Amino acid sequence: MTRPAEFWNTVYDEDTAPWVIGEPQPAIVALERAGEIRGRVLEPGCGAGEHTILLTRLGYDVLGIDFSPSAIEYARANATAQGVPAVRFQVADALTLGDHTDFAGDPPGSAPAFDTVVDSALFHVFGTEPEARAAYVRSLHAVCKPGGTVHVLALSDAEPGFGPRISDTVIRESFDIGWELERLEPTRYRGRVTESVADQAAGLEVSPTGLVDVAAWMARIRRL
Repeated sequence: MTRPAEFWNTVYDEDTAPWVIGEPQPAIVALERAGEIRGRVLEPGCGAGEHTILLTRLGYDVLGIDFSPSAIEYARANATAQGVPAVRFQVADALTLGDHTDFAGDPPGSAPAFDTVVDSALFHVFGTEPEARAAYVRSLHAVCKPGGTVHVLALSDAEPGFGPRISDTVIRESFDIGWELERLEPTRYRGRVTESVADQAAGLEVSPTGLVDVAAWMARIRRL
């Protein structure tokens, strides 16, 4: 669900985020290796910045944004520690990207800036809130170029797991007018078992380092 920035700040300040695993998601790494990321790239909800750092290192023109100032501070420190200090991060609300003229033009959507959007575990946060979900999809439409691609990695409700899990129907119904869903398939999402999700993770196969792979969806959606 949507929460105030203060909540997310606390998660990063106290290092309790189950999605901060110290590496990029294997599903996103595979996506890049398959040649599915091109042009100017946006990562909304970049969190610790692992994917923005990875893509910058590989030579992509990429911007990571997050609603939480603490997340952006965490991501910048992470980039410096990994020897990629030139990574670009910015505090921004993913629900109102169209308000940024450098992302969307004026009026919104008149000059969208991004060819590819990589969403790793943000979309499902709005899974139970239709209005927020619709606002996010409109926001993406405003900043993604016609013919551009949005990749969504979201936790799935097909198996037991933790976090805000969603069905494939939520993805299908959300990206309707103005979009073409080109692919939607099951994959895995790697998380970290922290105190905040310990109860939900009971019964899951957890590695000795506290990591667990849970059911997820990977969607490829083209902006019309």
